[in-house]
Amino acid sequence: MILPDIAPERAAALRRFEQTVLENQVKIESWFRRKWHAHRPPFYGSVDIRNAGYKLASIDMNLFPGGFNNLNPNFIPLAAIAAQDAVERACENARSVLLIPENHTRNTFYLQNVHALAGILQNAGFAVRIGTLNPEISAPTELTTALGDTVTLEPVRRTRDRVHLADGFSPCLVLLNNDLSGGVPEMLQGIAQTVLPPLHGGWTTRRKTAHFAAYDGVAAEFAELIGVDVWDINPYFERIAGLDFHERAGEDALAEAVGRVLAKIQAKYDEKGISDQPFVIVKADAGTYGMGVMSVKSADEVRGLNRKNRNKMAKVKEGLEVSEVIVQEGIYSHETLNGAVCEPVVYMMDRFVIGGFFRVHEGRGNDENLNAGGMTFVPLNESIPSAGSATDAETQAACQRVFAQWDEMGIPRPDPENPDSIGNRLYVYGVLARLSLLAAAAELEQTKPD
Repeated sequence: MILPDIAPERAAALRRFEQTVLENQVKIESWFRRKWHAHRPPFYGSVDIRNAGYKLASIDMNLFPGGFNNLNPNFIPLAAIAAQDAVERACENARSVLLIPENHTRNTFYLQNVHALAGILQNAGFAVRIGTLNPEISAPTELTTALGDTVTLEPVRRTRDRVHLADGFSPCLVLLNNDLSGGVPEMLQGIAQTVLPPLHGGWTTRRKTAHFAAYDGVAAEFAELIGVDVWDINPYFERIAGLDFHERAGEDALAEAVGRVLAKIQAKYDEKGISDQPFVIVKADAGTYGMGVMSVKSADEVRGLNRKNRNKMAKVKEGLEVSEVIVQEGIYSHETLNGAVCEPVVYMMDRFVIGGFFRVHEGRGNDENLNAGGMTFVPLNESIPSAGSATDAETQAACQRVFAQWDEMGIPRPDPENPDSIGNRLYVYGVLARLSLLAAAAELEQTKPD
């Protein structure tokens, strides 16, 4: 079982934080249970986490995760249990799901993700068909994935207020694995079927700063619950709008925001005796795939950007112009695998953690964005438990079946008496990911159109 190394000078602080979380496990799970009564979790999501030892926090939350092919395949049965719950909460009598992926068909690794996601849903007992909104596909088309599997994409049609496939396949749940960066297709607007994640969760309208504004409240409540400094789990951030990187519009405002956030970080470092040099991450407020991101240690670095960096920041996926950014506190990743910097990415369905992987990058430093070309993935060897989330007898029974499988597979559970237990850090990863998931639930409620 693989767990990253942590820089020795940061290990003591990490263990203290882990111990605090473990000592409050019952309180934490009871708190999550109450929160899931009040908020409906997103259908699924993935959370990027950075671990500096003295600070461990979510830095990004994706509502349309695209890396199911990077999860440990041994835990498909556990993911299937979560998928059953997620689909049935959306459509109580659902028997089938229409999965709509991204339009790009040449990325065979993304197609492998589609194959893996469909497999999880099929293992949960649902008939799954893959629809496409790609105008270049006019008939059922079989494509080969990176590992030689096949997926069949079928054009989505619409009759009145329902979308369907050519043979009439039209289930109550339409599951998007398409983040809508290019806009909300007319095909999906105003349909009678349940669409998850909801259309307003796509990058057409969603903003990272809205998520982290919601996360502020979640983190503050959680920090008070277990008695830690909220800064330990929550990065500072600011939003800057009105930018045009090509024309250098808004450059001074951006530099001033960078300076303010760096000053706040330095004050906290001074308070806690941290010797690292503060940095911030400037990234597009809407978008994914690690595009439109740069690491900055001085306000002067964003003044007078050269043409290459202006072009890098000016556009993201689908060629969308960047006019708004989040200036987010940078968190060092003091975790390494075989000497390479890494960060955990945790996957969830409904309110359950179903696994994840370490994103590893040999060519990047511990203060840089790892979601970039050259990254590799190492699956977590364990699912990360969240048993206390059960809300009724049936779900509780499902959790007990999951526990039985964990025991059979030799998965380590958290052990407060053993600071070296692999299960401890994995449990903490899962707690932090669920905080971000809870923030996403609140974010979607707050941004829902009237």
